[in-house]
Amino acid sequence: MRTASRVLIALMVVAGLVALGREAGGLVQSFIDRVAGLGFWAPLVYVIGYALAVAALIPGSLLTLAGGAIFGLARGLAYVFIAAVLGSTAGFLIARYFARGWVEQRIAGNPRFAAIDRAIAQDGLKITFLLRLSPVFPFSFLNYALGLTSVTLRDYLLASFGMLPGTLLYVYSGALLGDVAKVAGGAPPEGGSARLWVTALGLVATVAVTVVVTRTARRALDEATGGALEEPAQTPSPDES
Repeated sequence: MRTASRVLIALMVVAGLVALGREAGGLVQSFIDRVAGLGFWAPLVYVIGYALAVAALIPGSLLTLAGGAIFGLARGLAYVFIAAVLGSTAGFLIARYFARGWVEQRIAGNPRFAAIDRAIAQDGLKITFLLRLSPVFPFSFLNYALGLTSVTLRDYLLASFGMLPGTLLYVYSGALLGDVAKVAGGAPPEGGSARLWVTALGLVATVAVTVVVTRTARRALDEATGGALEEPAQTPSPDES
C-alpha cells in the first residue's frame, strides 16, 4: 500500500507540475507586470512566484532579468537567489522522495549524467558546486536530476552559492535594462548619466568574469568525469511530454 500511495502521489505531483509549467509559461510577463505594482508585497510575491516557476520547470531567465529591473541590483540579486534556492530545493526533494521514477525515465541512458553521478559519489559538494557554476543540464531539470544522486541536502544547499555568478549576470543585465527603459521613457537617470555608464561598464566586467568562471568550472567538471561531458547531450527537454 505504501508503494502504491507513493506512486500515486508521484503521478499527481508530476502531472501538477507539468500542467502548471505549460499554463504558467505564457503568464510570466503578466506576473512581472503585476509584481511591479504591488509595492510592499512585491518582494514576497516575486520570491514565491519565482520559486514555483523553478519547481514547475519554467525557464527563469526572464524572471531573473525582471528581478533586476524591478528591484535593482542588490535587492534583485538577494530576492532571485532566495527564490532560486527555494525552487531548486523543492525540485530536489520532489525527485528524491516522490517522483524518482519519472526523473529516472528522463535521464535513462544519458552517459553524461551517469558520469556526473559517479563523480558526485566521490565528492558531492564539489561536483554539485561546479554544476551550479557551469551547468551541463538545464537549471530547472538539473534540480530534479540531482535528487537521484547521493549528494546530501546540506551539500546541495551549500552548492547553491555556485548559482551566484550567473544570477548576478542576469540581475545586473535586468537592472541596466530597467535604467535604460526609464531614461527612454523620459525620466532622468538616477545618479546622472555617469552612473549609467559605470553600470554598463560593470556589466561588461561581470560578463567577462562569468565567462572565465564558467569555463574554469567546465574544465574541472571534465576532469572529474573523465571527459564524459564532451559527449553529445541526450538530456530530454523538460517541456517534452
